[in-house]
Amino acid sequence: MVKTVIFDMDGVLVDTEPVHYDVSLLQFKDLDITVPDEMYHTFTGNSNKMIYQKIKDNFQLAHEVEELIEAKNKLFLDAFDKKEDLYLMPGVKELIIDLYNNGIQLIVASSSEMAIINKVFERFDLNPYFTHKVSGEDFPESKPNPAIFIKAASYSKAPIHECIVIEDSTNGITAAKAAGIFCIAYKGESGKGQDQSKADMVITDFRDLNFEKIKNINA
Repeated sequence: MVKTVIFDMDGVLVDTEPVHYDVSLLQFKDLDITVPDEMYHTFTGNSNKMIYQKIKDNFQLAHEVEELIEAKNKLFLDAFDKKEDLYLMPGVKELIIDLYNNGIQLIVASSSEMAIINKVFERFDLNPYFTHKVSGEDFPESKPNPAIFIKAASYSKAPIHECIVIEDSTNGITAAKAAGIFCIAYKGESGKGQDQSKADMVITDFRDLNFEKIKNINA
């Protein structure tokens, strides 16, 4: 029986991907570089540490990776605070409440920095439902490396085979499967262009999930 659900955040709980994209374009313009969309889409699910190391190497930037990340996060947090039309994914809050009320432990495992995770959780009042928040900034390698999900599962009140992951990105799904965890892929607008074929299940609407459908999913 499923005892713990591990959620990715960007593209799963909230569609922050357009904000990330817009502020990244601003930063790339400031850096006088052009990052093709084909390259940008491969970053989805990666930590900023990995993304900016790739950018630094590819464009031979003199900036330190930490400097680039700090500049990006400042742009993102400013844009996040100003963007009024930013909402949780349809049906996900209802699913979270349903799972919580039925005793399912909830954990978030996001490639974003903890400052951004906390900002999202405070804005949408998610803190009461989740026992742990795991950030990709704490790991030397990000998704598709499974370390973040192995760590998240270590916080579970149950064995890893009683956990499931809800992800949207190719890198995230690959990481979940490498960790040996059942993975549900959410195919939302921001998930377009992501290969979700390795997921155990694909949904397009969180209203298709509830406690009764999830509890015996990997029994």
